[in-house]
Amino acid sequence: MNKALRENDIVSGPITERRRDWRKAMSDNVALALLVYTGLQIFMTVGAMKQGVSSIVPYLALVILVAGIIPACRWFERRWSDLSDDEAADLALKPAFRRDQIMLWVLAIGLPVVLTLIFKLIFS
Repeated sequence: MNKALRENDIVSGPITERRRDWRKAMSDNVALALLVYTGLQIFMTVGAMKQGVSSIVPYLALVILVAGIIPACRWFERRWSDLSDDEAADLALKPAFRRDQIMLWVLAIGLPVVLTLIFKLIFS
């Protein structure tokens, strides 16, 4: 286990720092964002839809909304998965990573909130 951890470490003086792999970091962000998005859709959007429709329609809408976000999340992941090993540890990519990370999370959290508001307006 130590060997595996040390392979990703760089030595800068007496302190050992772990190198960040942008590919893995974005993949982790995408996976977590999908979980958060799905959870928010279940509790917010489907709840709002149930107020106006009492059938299987809210659940079908949930499947469609979750399936619709997957290509967008895959786009974020694909941008970072094609990096070489050297590029994946390049600190110069940190601003671009943060920009994509913020956009991903705004989409994952913001879209369910916006959709909930839209459905509440439609069914009120």
